Amino acid sequence: MLSEQSAAVVRATLPAVGASLGEITERFYAGMFAARPELLRDLFNRGNQAAGTQRQALAGSIAAFATHLLDHPDQRPDAMLGRIAHKHASLGITPEQYEIVHEHLFAAIADVLGEAVTPEVAAAWDEVYWLMANALIAVEKRLYEERGGRTWRTWEVVERVRETADVVTFRLRPADGGPVRDFRAGQYVSVRVTLADGARQIRQYSLSGAPGPDERQFSVKRVHGGSGPEGEVSHHLHARVRAGDTLELSEAYGDLVLDTDAGTPLLLASAGIGVTPMTAMLAHLADSGHRAPVTVVHGDRSPADHALRADHEAYAAKLPDSAVHFWYEQDTPAGAHTGYVDLAGVSVAPGTRAYLCGPLPFMRAMREQLIGKGVAPADIHYEVFGPDLWLAQQG
Repeated sequence: MLSEQSAAVVRATLPAVGASLGEITERFYAGMFAARPELLRDLFNRGNQAAGTQRQALAGSIAAFATHLLDHPDQRPDAMLGRIAHKHASLGITPEQYEIVHEHLFAAIADVLGEAVTPEVAAAWDEVYWLMANALIAVEKRLYEERGGRTWRTWEVVERVRETADVVTFRLRPADGGPVRDFRAGQYVSVRVTLADGARQIRQYSLSGAPGPDERQFSVKRVHGGSGPEGEVSHHLHARVRAGDTLELSEAYGDLVLDTDAGTPLLLASAGIGVTPMTAMLAHLADSGHRAPVTVVHGDRSPADHALRADHEAYAAKLPDSAVHFWYEQDTPAGAHTGYVDLAGVSVAPGTRAYLCGPLPFMRAMREQLIGKGVAPADIHYEVFGPDLWLAQQG
């Protein structure tokens, strides 16, 4: 994929570029938002920008892509590209925006590295960028075409259900009364809202449960400040959106979907609001007649904080061969475990395929424990919301 001449230059300069990626991406975003403030206001997640996680994710993806080109010159990192493309398509990213990113990213590279950016170095890294960008543009084009070419559609909230003190479920139908495309269990939608300052911010939420025909359902956990910025979109949805109001939703996207037959043992592990895609997966398995073993694992602060707990248990109970294991840090009821999720005492059938959703430390711990129990790394799938800081490390 990468020309021989550029590969030699990238290999020689990757350590220097990699060491400076943090500073490069910081200057890139500062320069781009200064020139195009509407991108921060209406497209990029302002919370992630404030926390710096978006910069880390971009740096990680560039380094991972360049490293893959050098180590596997005849292969394309489709897993990484697919994950990014689904996120981009859910946001409505256009080919023209790759030109904007290119302009400001390479200005930042030249600014940080100075005279080290010779014409040969610039040309080599330009080739890396456009190999990645053009691959993403192609995948995103196909995703848009599969969904009719439309990014945003107005939906009416027909029901709002308070699941816990900090989680609300919204059930919606299209405001235009038109048909709804099917989604695959595990996928998410982007939700775009107009905030008090006029910004149109976008967040992704997993589709949960088993909504009725021509409906969508997602659950939102209110993000409190703590060590990071408060969730301005989650607060808006909790405080302002009621039945009868309308929201802008994208079509369903996401590549963490059930890809199995009725004979494949499954393990569905979640923590906190990571339960949402798992309820959709369990509902699908119950409806499709899945007969192989299904192990359900979930950890939460307490039963009162366990959103969709009744659905979690009810869908699992519909399966002919399921085992449910819940862990709570406090107020543990009979039949559940106290503390953090620990798979030491959980039976994992040979050939199990695992799906994980929750905070990164939880998913790392689950992955390590599952590999220790003989689950192949290729059979462990996960979802990250917000910048994917784990993808480059796990492949």
